[in-house]
Amino acid sequence: MRIYTRRGDEGQTDLRGESRVSKTNPRIEAYGTVDETNALLGHTVPTGHSDVDAHLETVQNHLHIVQAELATPDEDADSPEITADHTELLEEWIDTADEELDPLAHFIVPGGGDAGSQLHYARSVCRRAERRVVAIPDDEYVNETALSYLNRLSDVLFTFARLVNSREGESESEPTY
Repeated sequence: MRIYTRRGDEGQTDLRGESRVSKTNPRIEAYGTVDETNALLGHTVPTGHSDVDAHLETVQNHLHIVQAELATPDEDADSPEITADHTELLEEWIDTADEELDPLAHFIVPGGGDAGSQLHYARSVCRRAERRVVAIPDDEYVNETALSYLNRLSDVLFTFARLVNSREGESESEPTY
């Protein structure tokens, strides 16, 4: 497979099903931002924590499914699909991590060690991906479960940032107003 096709040289790209759209199309913006989240996670692993790394590698595969869904505007297309089970798995990870953490009592300033800071950054990009999915016009198909997944993923990334920072002895600071 060749990397270049020259088909995008004039600002157009293909959705699944061969329809051509502008690279500024809201659907393209959405799956491009999901891709950015995925690349940030690839930069974050290894965190130095094998359980977190295994979860993040699973998430990276899930994000490929989300991207495939967003690139497929036809609801009836035979495509991989994010399901409620994927979102529930994220919730299980949050609950398990929370057992190890002090309860959250206030907002925290993103930061900490390298892995914690990178996870906070990935969380903020994931939130942008979620906003980009919401920006897809209402008359276009979007699997609502993918939107829920992205919402919960940002919670996982926040929790994992807190978790690795806690394990590494990095303190959380409260914003001053």
